[in-house]
Amino acid sequence: MDQRAPDTTREPITKDSFDRLCFAGWRTGLAAIVAGLAASFFLFGYALVYWRNADMDFMVIYNAWLLNDGRPQQFFDHPAYITILSVQLWFKLLHGLGLLDAWTLSAIPGASNAAAFDAAMTSAVRAGRVLAWLTATACVLAFAGLMRGVVRDWRIALIASFAFAFSGGVAIHARILRSELLAAFPVISALLVLIAVGRRAGIARPLAMALAAFLCVLGMENKVQAVLVIAALPFIILPFGGAGSASVAFWRNPASAWPAAMLAALVAALAAWAASPLVAIGFDRALLEAANFHPAISGRFGFYQAGLVIAIAACMIAYAAIWRVSAAETIAAMFAVVAGALIALLALKFEFNPANVVAVFNPLEKMLSFTDPGTADLANGLSMRGILVPLLEGATSVVARYTFVLHSSPRPTVFLTWLIVPGIVIAWRRGERQTAIQALALLLTAIGIDALGVRRGLKSEYFVFTDPLIILAGAVLLDRMRDFRFHKWAWPVAATLVALHLVIGQAEPVKYALKRAGPEPVCEWNRYHLPLLPLPWCRNLS
Repeated sequence: MDQRAPDTTREPITKDSFDRLCFAGWRTGLAAIVAGLAASFFLFGYALVYWRNADMDFMVIYNAWLLNDGRPQQFFDHPAYITILSVQLWFKLLHGLGLLDAWTLSAIPGASNAAAFDAAMTSAVRAGRVLAWLTATACVLAFAGLMRGVVRDWRIALIASFAFAFSGGVAIHARILRSELLAAFPVISALLVLIAVGRRAGIARPLAMALAAFLCVLGMENKVQAVLVIAALPFIILPFGGAGSASVAFWRNPASAWPAAMLAALVAALAAWAASPLVAIGFDRALLEAANFHPAISGRFGFYQAGLVIAIAACMIAYAAIWRVSAAETIAAMFAVVAGALIALLALKFEFNPANVVAVFNPLEKMLSFTDPGTADLANGLSMRGILVPLLEGATSVVARYTFVLHSSPRPTVFLTWLIVPGIVIAWRRGERQTAIQALALLLTAIGIDALGVRRGLKSEYFVFTDPLIILAGAVLLDRMRDFRFHKWAWPVAATLVALHLVIGQAEPVKYALKRAGPEPVCEWNRYHLPLLPLPWCRNLS
């Protein structure tokens, strides 16, 4: 009989690649991600000359100064309302702590004293950049927490958080004062909340729906392009139900369910009453004409807004029918959504300006004001050709960008699509059809939104709208088909993706840090966007 001891020195044929990627654990892994963000910010962002990222650092800071001086906001292009408001309050806080003197426009030295002007602007811009970094860090941590509620495996949530933190969009927004992150992230958060509460029914689920609606409108108050993701959410969420989606006993008992639905209706009515003046301002014809807005669809204002409301209601009814949500809970959820959205509109009253209200209520009209003539007929709104041709051209360009070979970009998430597409096919062939549909819905939404963004160059700043959708699609597939972590190619592929993600995601920050161009291009727009802030290097230009 062979009594030889077993060979314990041999390596197992396969290892869990998730464990190898997440060897530090959840908390330490998150701490490492946060530390990486901080290192990137201080190496390639904080100390850059103050005019390096003037668009839109100057515009946001200038308007924050105006508000702190008691003057009205002048910049409404996005309208960047939340970003400007946050910088205003941040400057006020820093000044109260004795850390910032350049907190109002009147505190800024004149352009004739170039040295003093440069010192004041440097302190203000660096303070703003710190806020951008803190905001991006908070978004990454919130994304990590929400992902824990969506996927079963914390390691997948950590991997997704890493992908989000070092994506091309966050790399830009962690060091520049722009409006996209604070527009996109609330909507993405709403999506993650809806997925989580949709799968696990509870008494308070309508409150979560109200929170999601609140976040969506809050995002659109910062950049109207968020409406594209918002319009897709009702359709994305349809395949994300499950066995735990059916209403709990509370919502199936008429004695408790219908009084709760009536309470939700009452709250919605009160919110409608409070927000009604804003609604009237948003569709005021005189204000619309003053903003040079033209109806986007059908020659009438409010047409597509009503269509979006109907689509949301129809998708909620469809979700209820598919996943066995009771009529009482569905009605309560509808009223909760109305209440959440209207309450979010009230935030526009903090620093009230009608131009912000008009932009938020008419997002497509605002977006059309930045498009080329081929996209829109400004007299009659969108034309069918103006929709289909740019969309087809944009989709073709997006597919080329996703290959990276045909069109390179500083966007590491494109490499995830190389795995997501075959992953969808494999999931379908395995019989994981719901998972395949979920990932496909997320990926197609990302492609569609990016296709529209191509008309404005699909700049790195816009990646934050769709990168999270791509990352979520990959996480959904990994969470369902976790056996792939033992595949012999899993570790080398994962390690390669991590390296590519880090290198390519930092391409734009490094490029800006090494850039040697001067500030003269700012002179092309400073008189329009900064009329009360002459710049030293522009004073001799006509």
